[in-house]
Amino acid sequence: MLASHALVTALCFMCHAAIAGTPQRHSPPENFRQMIMNAPPYFPANTRAIWPDCAPTVPSSNTAYSTIQESGLESGWESKVSANWTFFTIPADEGFVTVIDYALKDNQLAYRYLANSATQNTLYEPWSSSKIMAYAGAMATLNLPNIPEDLMAGDARVADLITSINSYGISGKADGNSNAIATFFANIAGREFLTDLFHDNWLKLSNPDIRFRGAYGAEVFSPNPAMFSSEQAAVHQEIGYYKAATDDPYYQPYLCNNCNKNGNKPMTTLAEAEFLKRMVSQKRVPEAAMPGLSDDAVISLLYAPGHDTNANPSGGMMAGISRMLHTALANAIAPGDNRSPKTILDEYTHGQWRVFQKIGWGPSETRGQGETVVLAHVCLPAENSKREFTLAARTVAPSPTDAAVDSAAYKMQILLNRSIHQLLSVRQ
Repeated sequence: MLASHALVTALCFMCHAAIAGTPQRHSPPENFRQMIMNAPPYFPANTRAIWPDCAPTVPSSNTAYSTIQESGLESGWESKVSANWTFFTIPADEGFVTVIDYALKDNQLAYRYLANSATQNTLYEPWSSSKIMAYAGAMATLNLPNIPEDLMAGDARVADLITSINSYGISGKADGNSNAIATFFANIAGREFLTDLFHDNWLKLSNPDIRFRGAYGAEVFSPNPAMFSSEQAAVHQEIGYYKAATDDPYYQPYLCNNCNKNGNKPMTTLAEAEFLKRMVSQKRVPEAAMPGLSDDAVISLLYAPGHDTNANPSGGMMAGISRMLHTALANAIAPGDNRSPKTILDEYTHGQWRVFQKIGWGPSETRGQGETVVLAHVCLPAENSKREFTLAARTVAPSPTDAAVDSAAYKMQILLNRSIHQLLSVRQ
């Protein structure tokens, strides 16, 4: 289902007005939820499962990007990276956005960290955008040297489970219950392990309040039998997991005594972006990889090779719902062009573009507002203008209602339009 020309034209107009600084209404256009916000994603002409690798080359003298050799990976690395935390000219009340922009410097991957209004360390509820962390944490605890395409959890392929988490649709034996499947993976990894990944066990972030202590509801996917198996890799391994999230001694209820209004898995745009960035780039920067996470597990997260292709041409995060990011990319690449974003992206990159994304949203009675979160990695291998970046963004709208969630998503569209236009317009 392609977005109508009328809606794409409206969003293009909105993009130009936002860039010019014109105040924007946050009431979404008609059909925004169905055609853009909650729509299945566009897929590139070439959906082959390849590692993202489209960072442009910059001179070795360029100080706008720093390698991990320059910033290090120990505590305090955040203050040593090349960063501009006020790069995006977007007020904090319009949303939070952090982008990690990639480049090759001296044949090493280098990064610059960009945010708006120094919002990169502001805590918020990540909603379903955090589900990929539950999956990655679970895969890191399996002690498998690789994750074969035919790996089963009971009678469901793991590739279908991670696809269903992102697409919210049926994929093979995975029934589309994203919350139950993600809770299953969190129950394998355990909340102490997931929380420690943000701190001493991996990312070593400076904000001590970031954690993963929650779940996604009471229902849990129950594999039958409770075994991981693979004929391809001769795997036959019992699945150890908490049958209920509350069985985990490190689980916290949403309104626990020290959870405040951000709940039991508060994160930041910097935390989410760094988590995804290190996974996507671990093939190129293996010294920064998550302990125990195989390259196969990352490819499974991104594309889910072996998933049920009757549902989508690609699985994993490539199948993540929403066309907001695709629309913003197309608006920045070809302003005023009313063609489908897929057509624009395919033409610009010869069908090689990649958008891996996980969307989260919901109405929060605790905070009295509707909220939207986007976590994504983008690869644009254009012939003369490569770009690659990881992005995390969050927007809110008053009132804990579904209508407010739609308004927050429309704010997200504006935020993505503005920030991506600015990002792609400026090259260091």
